Amino acid sequence: MKRFQDLFLYSRRALELVWSTSHKLAIIFAGLTLLAGIFPAGIAWVSQLIVDSVVAAMEQFRQTGSAATDLVLLYVLCEGGLVILLTGCQRGISTCQALLRALLGQKISLLILEKAQQLTQSQFEDAEFYDKLLRARREASTRPLSLVTGTFGLLQNVISLVSYAILLLQFSPWAVLILISGGIPEFLSEAKFSGDKFRLFRRRTPETRMQMYLETVLTREDYAKEVKLFQFGPLLLQRYREIFSRIFTEDRALTLKRDRWGFALGLLSTAAFYGAYVWIALSAIKGNISLGQMTMYLLLFRHGQSAVSACLKAISGMYEDNLYLSNLYEYLEQPIAEKNGLLSQGNKSGDGVRFENVSFCYPNSDEPALQSISLHLKPGESMALVGANGSGKTTLIKLLTRLYRPSQGRILLDGVDLQEWNAEALRQRIGVIFQDYGRYQFLVGENIGIGDVRHFGDRDRWQEAARKGLSADFIESLPDQYDTQLGKWFNRGRELSGGQWQKIALSRAFMRSGADLLVLDEPTATMDAAAEAAVFEHFRSSSQGKMNILISHRFSTVRKFDQILVFDKGQVIESGDHEQLMSQNGKYAYLFCLQAAGYKDGA
Repeated sequence: MKRFQDLFLYSRRALELVWSTSHKLAIIFAGLTLLAGIFPAGIAWVSQLIVDSVVAAMEQFRQTGSAATDLVLLYVLCEGGLVILLTGCQRGISTCQALLRALLGQKISLLILEKAQQLTQSQFEDAEFYDKLLRARREASTRPLSLVTGTFGLLQNVISLVSYAILLLQFSPWAVLILISGGIPEFLSEAKFSGDKFRLFRRRTPETRMQMYLETVLTREDYAKEVKLFQFGPLLLQRYREIFSRIFTEDRALTLKRDRWGFALGLLSTAAFYGAYVWIALSAIKGNISLGQMTMYLLLFRHGQSAVSACLKAISGMYEDNLYLSNLYEYLEQPIAEKNGLLSQGNKSGDGVRFENVSFCYPNSDEPALQSISLHLKPGESMALVGANGSGKTTLIKLLTRLYRPSQGRILLDGVDLQEWNAEALRQRIGVIFQDYGRYQFLVGENIGIGDVRHFGDRDRWQEAARKGLSADFIESLPDQYDTQLGKWFNRGRELSGGQWQKIALSRAFMRSGADLLVLDEPTATMDAAAEAAVFEHFRSSSQGKMNILISHRFSTVRKFDQILVFDKGQVIESGDHEQLMSQNGKYAYLFCLQAAGYKDGA
């Protein structure tokens, strides 16, 4: 019972959400609901007056040979007017619901997306977080309106039920008790199975997410080539069918059980109604009530039973909506681990970047990705990071860009810990391109412009960044140049080669002309050797006076860098310039000679 009461706390939050979405629509919705609750009792009461006036007119006609019908016609007109008003209220309620559904769906989608912008990189790499996000997106966007509709519907039916009860009390208080108690067993069953359905929904969220992922793999163009060439489409389809089969089996069992109990307990309501029907009919036969009263009481009892059933179903539905709405607030109330500092400049201008004994473990991992890293990069210097995949190079960049916080040690920029910097001010000083850069289905210029959203639509900056990123030549050969749609998702979309996409990403890094730290993570992996050499030479000449960090597996590209750090299993095992490292005859020298020999053999 305590859990049941706690869950209904979300009803208030849902009402506040609807109120904040549109005050005017919420007021109209509430007003129409109130009227729609009153009119049915008025219609039943006028129906009694019609029947009694018709009986009186018939008696008058038998006695005098004529009868006054004005009163009958007046009552008929009144009932017709009430029916028209009730129909108008119901139509207005439907209109309010449709408008609120659209506005509320948009509002909640924005709440979910805005919250996503506040979360940290580690939260996006957490499977449990994705379960919460999926649950919020799948159900919670429709549940608030459903909850508010249920609340207003409950209010409407309670008003109707009170008005019915007032009229039924004239017949017998026991009739009111039978009316109310008849639907309770079915309500208890519905509430129980609503909870079961919700728990089933939460438990199988990972399976549902896997289904969605399989749909993505089978329908996205960036997976289509491998799916066809490796012929594993049927394998994924079979896995999709198996997941659906498990989900459907559980749904079917719960649905059948719920309907069996609902039917059995619903018979009690039917028995209560027909028992009252016999009671009212016998009372009319004995002359205890008039024919008009009998008609009214039967209408009241029938509509009253529907109102009781609707009330109990609304409460059951509200309980279920509250359960699902808890998913939305569970997501929206996710703690924000990243604390934004206040500083926009350091206290040691020109000191550059320092790592002081920095170590880091990824969440839910006991194995350190970085161990005791210390380095110093000054303005005007360049640094290359080399080593095997998984040795910690990209992780270091994620720490430097404050996507993660070090597990121990600290990272300084101009003498100030990164955590004390304002995140926006910090990231404006860094231009970075990761090896898994985004390929956005936007215009060419917009793909470059996202490198600095303050100048997203600045064509002059697009062109300057494209020139520095060596993409200007091929962009000018495209049909609409910087206005060419990229990708195949939209009309007239143009797909680029891997090397061209990489140059677009490289140009993106140059959008931040004020950045004094440029980071390139494997920026030329899909380029040929000539293009790669041109890019690196251009990169070095275009970033004079800045701090440059490059991650590369090609040792020929890093030999001119001021510092070269060799990573192995999260540690820096060698450091120095090219000549120093070659003279040490360590791992760097071994790998450099190995690559050089490969080029000679290839030649």
